[in-house]
Amino acid sequence: MSALSILVVEDDESLQDLLRSLLSQKGCEVRIVGSGQEAIRVAQEIPVHVLLTDLKLPDIDGLTVLERVLKIDSKVIGIVMTGYGSIDCAVKAMKAGAFDFLTKPFENEVFAASIDRALEAYRRRERGLSSRKAVSGQYQVEQFIGTSEPIKRVLEFVAKVADHGSTVLIQGESGTGKELVARMLHFTSTRKDRPLIPVNCGAIPENLLESELFGHEKGAFTGAVQTRIGRFESAHGGTIFLDEIGELSLGLQVKLLRVLQERSFERVGGTKTINVDVRVVAATNQDLEEAVRQKRFREDLYYRLNVIPVTIPPLRDRKSDIPELVNHFLAKLSRGKQKAATGCSPDAMARLLEYHWPGNIRELENMVERLAVMSHSETIEASDLPDRLPRPVTAVEEPAAQFISFSDQGINLSREIEQLENRLIVGALRQANGITTKAAQLLQVNRTTLIEKMKRKGFSLKTQGVRVPEHLSVA
Repeated sequence: MSALSILVVEDDESLQDLLRSLLSQKGCEVRIVGSGQEAIRVAQEIPVHVLLTDLKLPDIDGLTVLERVLKIDSKVIGIVMTGYGSIDCAVKAMKAGAFDFLTKPFENEVFAASIDRALEAYRRRERGLSSRKAVSGQYQVEQFIGTSEPIKRVLEFVAKVADHGSTVLIQGESGTGKELVARMLHFTSTRKDRPLIPVNCGAIPENLLESELFGHEKGAFTGAVQTRIGRFESAHGGTIFLDEIGELSLGLQVKLLRVLQERSFERVGGTKTINVDVRVVAATNQDLEEAVRQKRFREDLYYRLNVIPVTIPPLRDRKSDIPELVNHFLAKLSRGKQKAATGCSPDAMARLLEYHWPGNIRELENMVERLAVMSHSETIEASDLPDRLPRPVTAVEEPAAQFISFSDQGINLSREIEQLENRLIVGALRQANGITTKAAQLLQVNRTTLIEKMKRKGFSLKTQGVRVPEHLSVA
């Protein structure tokens, strides 16, 4: 980065000379003007990284200058100086977007320290912005790997809701890519240049989670040696991703409900209300409706979170994407490792397609990495696969297959599979007396997966049983 520039707005000529002398030691480009209007004109013509302005100016006040310059470039770091220092002045300056507030006359060391902090804050902000842009590019390009219909629906969902500020609830089994969807929602939205703050609600001890989410004041509890901001405060202007939201205790659920309703909270041990502009994206692999029925999850919080729901399909429901996923993981490995398999034989791929993948994408990626590293050749062979993966069915293993005959016109395989699935779903629902949780257990699928299939097929539950659309065969 080239030298940073500092714009000084001060009408006292003697103080101008002192400030020029002090700032010349910082290795920055310094521009000094005597009025607010001139400062705004300069900010429109050249890049300004740090703005140092007096509060009282001959034309307009320094807070107005700061607000106008921030509209030109929101990344500018502002410092306000005044000879009429008061708490009220400082509060107004901070509300206007000031980074620091100096009361004249000030010690040279105090002034130098304030400038150093401002310059470092700008550099840190630029590094963070560059990092977020790089990650944004990654998630815009990579997105979900696959072209199956379930994945197309997920991508359509992301495109439709990314720019809305509404709360999103992402549901799906472990390893399906819920965090990737959350990142796509953030990095394809207008909030992409602001922070994305992830919180794993199941990985942080309950006695620390409140402080982690909302921050704490110095002395709030043993070990709180200084004030610390929480994840919600850090996510201001951006997105907070609450993973494993179903693990929250009932006490924290109440506090989260208030944040969702009012977008405000207090730090642990504090009394000051902090307002935040944060989009909330939550994720869970639990059935929250069932958790509500069991009184483990608050019903009012569930409805606050479930504003825009989306269910991520398990890998077994998008097996047509497996070859593309395998090739993607192999290509990624080949870029990072000197010796790894780069391909997969047809026999090995057939076995990968037959497996039910209870661990979903995460399990597939881990297996591909292990096979690629351990393979003795450049191609993963069927013999490299673990025994738990099914072997291809042969005529000896499945003699009934020898007696299947086809008409000259053949059959529509997709329709036959669809009709079989319809019969299995209806049969499970009838045996479970319409209880979807029990029917999902009989079918060995997640309840949200069953609900999605029922919606797509147009099935509904009536008091007299299962209603099936007339165009769908379940005979």
